[in-house]
Amino acid sequence: MEKTRVQTVLDHLRARKTPRPYARVSSKNSLTTGKGLGFSASAFASIGVAASHALNLKLDQISLSEAVRLGAGSATRSLAGGFAIWYADKRGRSYAEQIAAPGDLDFEMIIVPVPSPIRTDEAHKDVVTSPLFSARLKYINSMITTMRQALSRKDVPAVCQLAEEDTLNLHAITMTSRSRIVLWEPQTLIVLREVLRLREKGIPCWYSMDTGPSVFVNTLGQCADEVQRSIEDLDVGPVIRSRVGASPRIIHED
Repeated sequence: MEKTRVQTVLDHLRARKTPRPYARVSSKNSLTTGKGLGFSASAFASIGVAASHALNLKLDQISLSEAVRLGAGSATRSLAGGFAIWYADKRGRSYAEQIAAPGDLDFEMIIVPVPSPIRTDEAHKDVVTSPLFSARLKYINSMITTMRQALSRKDVPAVCQLAEEDTLNLHAITMTSRSRIVLWEPQTLIVLREVLRLREKGIPCWYSMDTGPSVFVNTLGQCADEVQRSIEDLDVGPVIRSRVGASPRIIHED
């Protein structure tokens, strides 16, 4: 499955060269546990950048975004870096663009990777069978508009609240789809309840989740130390502190 997706992206890029060159892909993650952390997004964004560089294609950002999308739709946002939006159809093209740079907001994440045996692509296929799916389509455009406004104001609490709201909306759909996929694990609920407890104490933090059980605890940079200590005290596994990432870049190792 993964090999086929890699070949699809590479073939799309190699088609621009005659004759088509062979390629060898070597990939290594600094983090190997946890589901719902954007492994596919970062992997295919990196593969696209590396292959384009190796082939000396000099593609514009939109064309490269369309290439990595063939591996994973979320890779378009990783390619853009920072706070990015992915357009399903903008003048006939599907790509992502950055709408706020990584350092524009005083924003940090305390990440709790949670493993799961469930393949998230199963959830992606079944969401359209949820009775709540059509309601999400009606809701999402206004939510994106509100999120863009919050980002332009550099309003971190508003950004985090919207992300939390969307998390509940997304997981409600997976849970009510035909396969009734419940992606949360016991560690997930422990972290979510701790976030609610911290908020009751007046500490500004909010949770968000992708399609998986791993949890991102989003907060202001000035509060990140306290939030991190509280999450680590839960003893639910490794805890990672991170800021918003930039777009992929070429590095040279000796």
